[in-house]
Amino acid sequence: MNGTPALAIWLQVSVWTLIRHAQPLPLAVLCILLVFSIFSWAIIFQKWALFRKVRMANARFLRAFRKANGLEQVAVASEQFRPCPLAAVFDFGYEEVARQVKARGTIGNKLALERALQLGISEEVTRLERNMNWLATTASVTPFIGLFGTVWGIIDAFQGLGMAGSASLRAVAPGISEALVATAMGLAAAIPAAIFYNYFGHVIRELGARMEDFALEFMNVSDRSFEA
Repeated sequence: MNGTPALAIWLQVSVWTLIRHAQPLPLAVLCILLVFSIFSWAIIFQKWALFRKVRMANARFLRAFRKANGLEQVAVASEQFRPCPLAAVFDFGYEEVARQVKARGTIGNKLALERALQLGISEEVTRLERNMNWLATTASVTPFIGLFGTVWGIIDAFQGLGMAGSASLRAVAPGISEALVATAMGLAAAIPAAIFYNYFGHVIRELGARMEDFALEFMNVSDRSFEA
């Protein structure tokens, strides 16, 4: 029981000691990996909060939309539901409906209305996907950056071993340990980025499907409200 905390403290001290005594190039690699990790976690927390707000706003807006007596009533209240992808899609559709009704007194071009709704969906999905490429880049690139630091450190360790003329494990172990820290850092940056990239991708696809369903519902309501 007492040995576990002592081992953890020893590992922390040992890793920190290796980092402090790292050569300039391995240290630069560790700094690059740290930057990738910090930015990735910042995006993860930001996306987590955004998707939580979006889901709540979508649910509130959908309830209001289904209880409303007409599209005009929803349009007046739509500003209360930001940030809400469904409200943004509604705005695109309602603007097209308003233009057609003003010009013809009815909805005569349903294809134009479908295109307006699809444009709104595309714009909202693009907004939700913002900065996702950074998570994908972190997940795919940082293991190789860490591997580069490890390979360089091992080369440097064996060069030092050859110059010292010693073949003992004691002589080469510190250099190899220092090199392996880069691989560990690369994996520590890549694994969370890969997990949350896949999870957020699923959330975005789910929200996109909800917007597609809402577009169909909007078309039905507009047909009932403005029959030719």
